[in-house]
Amino acid sequence: MSVGPTVSYLQDHVQDSETKCLWIFAYGSLCWRPGFHYHKSVRGYISGYSRKFWQGNTTHRGTEENPGRVATLIENKEGCVHGIAFAISEETAIPYLNKRECEMGGYVTTFAKFHSDHGQCFQVLLYVATQSNPQWLGDADLTEIAGQIIDCKGQSGHNVEYLIRLADFTRQHFPFCHDSHLFNLEKEVLKKLKAKNISVSTLMGNGEGCVQFVKREPRNSSPSLEEQPVRFESFQHAAKIPEKTLRCLNL
Repeated sequence: MSVGPTVSYLQDHVQDSETKCLWIFAYGSLCWRPGFHYHKSVRGYISGYSRKFWQGNTTHRGTEENPGRVATLIENKEGCVHGIAFAISEETAIPYLNKRECEMGGYVTTFAKFHSDHGQCFQVLLYVATQSNPQWLGDADLTEIAGQIIDCKGQSGHNVEYLIRLADFTRQHFPFCHDSHLFNLEKEVLKKLKAKNISVSTLMGNGEGCVQFVKREPRNSSPSLEEQPVRFESFQHAAKIPEKTLRCLNL
């Protein structure tokens, strides 16, 4: 059994024929723990949504008695959410995702237009939670949400791990985008952990099943891909909040 992150390479360009594949948009834990086979991963964003920790979770990051808080997408005409589009490579991916996201997570499926970093647009399947599902928790004060996250864990690990890995992933791969809800919630959780004298690293799990994405360099570039070091997050100094607040632009 392998423990720790595995390496996957993000692509810049998608062939026209590949846009006809089924693509899955990841904006939560699928970003760093997809759990299914795919043959290409591309950075980009969808517009018309904002990411919020308004969905409850009683399996992966919480229990029936103590539900955790995980991300969902809320319609917002001015919003955009950055994440990863995965081109799925085998028929087992959809049943796996339906069980993970719909049956266990309370999400439903819809489609949206994905804008890649390379400027291409194509349809992606995404999983969103609605107010009609029984696990819905909705909006709350950030202090209250942070308190819930600190107190919850489920079969996939601690709720704090979910938040920290998502914030770290967003900072690393989309440094120009400041998700105020995500980063302010992270800041509040870190403040509460410090007050309780709890180390973040003790809540991060062993990284099994996680993916570390690195940018694939163009051919004939220097240094070669093999010569480039791959850095894995240790979370020893997790979640350093950038001092500048940047607006998220639809580029």
